[in-house]
Amino acid sequence: MTADVVILTIREGRLAVLLVQRGEEPFRGRWALPGGFVGPSEDLEEAAWRVLARETGLRPKVAHLEQLRTYGAPGRDPRTRVVSVAHLGLVADLPAPVGGRGTTSARFWAVEDLEAEVAPWLAFDHEAILADGVERARAKLEYTPLATTFVPPTFTLSELRHVYEAVWGTPVHAANFRRKVLSIEGFVLPVGRTASPGPEGARQPDLYQAGPARLLHPALLRPRPEQARVMGEPETGEL
Repeated sequence: MTADVVILTIREGRLAVLLVQRGEEPFRGRWALPGGFVGPSEDLEEAAWRVLARETGLRPKVAHLEQLRTYGAPGRDPRTRVVSVAHLGLVADLPAPVGGRGTTSARFWAVEDLEAEVAPWLAFDHEAILADGVERARAKLEYTPLATTFVPPTFTLSELRHVYEAVWGTPVHAANFRRKVLSIEGFVLPVGRTASPGPEGARQPDLYQAGPARLLHPALLRPRPEQARVMGEPETGEL
């Protein structure tokens, strides 16, 4: 039994994943998700954070952590039959990782760069695990207020929108986003102040803070890419 960890964050305005470069066989030199075998007396989550610290040096304060899926296809690990329980962590403000035991380096990769034709192949079945983690994160932003963990304690709606754009990997219509966010009870709360003055003559945007809601109702729906190309902006029900 192994525990693998999909750590997603936002760096330079783009969704990024933490990967390590393997220093041992199998797949020596390939990039992979942090992970390793679960000890006989370890809880699965405990094992996930142990291997993360061992392979990257990171001991982050997690904004969100959950089990993603269990992966057990025969042949996924050439050494022996291995079942992996993957975890998804969504974390803000991470320091630079360093390579640790069993790895030669660790770094954040923009998810969109890993989807390019010239992207490196990941070890094991980690491309599939990463794809599942990214889709789970994108879906969670539709029905939970998780995006507020990636903005300051007080933020503008533009800052919040940029989080959605980074995670979803697509532009979001500003006016529709504002209308939808403010219509969801308990999602964000006005603080009664505006942001610092911008360019001369520019309107100072209102500041908000995260509200008490734990689920978003109605949900914020991702724009359909084909719709954005054809129409230029989404329909009323989507962003």
